[in-house]
Amino acid sequence: MTVTQGQPAPDFTLPDQDGSAVSLASLGGQWAVVYFYPKDDTPGCTAESCSFRDSYEAFTDAGAKVVGISSDSVESHKAFALKYNLPFTLLADVDGTARKAFGVGKTFGLIPGRVTYVIDPEGIVRGTFTSQFKPKKHIDEALAIISGS
Repeated sequence: MTVTQGQPAPDFTLPDQDGSAVSLASLGGQWAVVYFYPKDDTPGCTAESCSFRDSYEAFTDAGAKVVGISSDSVESHKAFALKYNLPFTLLADVDGTARKAFGVGKTFGLIPGRVTYVIDPEGIVRGTFTSQFKPKKHIDEALAIISGS
């Protein structure tokens, strides 16, 4: 079942690009923008991640943490973050645990979904945005939700 607006976000614990365990609960008390993306270093995912990077200051100024999640390995995330100077956390969901908990499916039954969740400081999902083919729009949607609250 897909997590929707108004529902509590499921907690998870996954390794970040440095191999450290990060849980959603550890981000408590502040806004979190959690974006699921298909794969490191592909054109759409790079555009999306670099757009989050370019807007990172707007998110931090709004009191939000940005977290990207894909099924890539810790090593892949480390290389991706270094290559594009990504200042936020990337989490390795190698077995799909978090993706499954949030109900993020596949596009055309093949490509892991691209979905962004905006989670308030109490852990409630305040907005979602799904678009496989408009990766940069995820940033605008997330900022609009955070600033409109």
